Amino acid sequence: MKTDWKIKDNRLTKEFVFKDFKESLIFINKVGDESETLNHHPKITNIYNKVTIELWTHTVDNITDLDYKLSEKIDKLIK
Repeated sequence: MKTDWKIKDNRLTKEFVFKDFKESLIFINKVGDESETLNHHPKITNIYNKVTIELWTHTVDNITDLDYKLSEKIDKLIK
């Protein structure tokens, strides 16, 4: 699966599409584990087989290096 992170409204956003709901949930749990490791938590939206992730640093209401770091870790989960 190849998708690119986009910047929208001061957030990094990306949509991931999976085979089914179960695969989406497995991915979401992996994202949660990576988020806990960095103590940086994304907004995650799931509709059946689609997962949308938004990253931004709440304290500055903008994208920071921490968001890019988490986005890289998330990308590695699907490769």
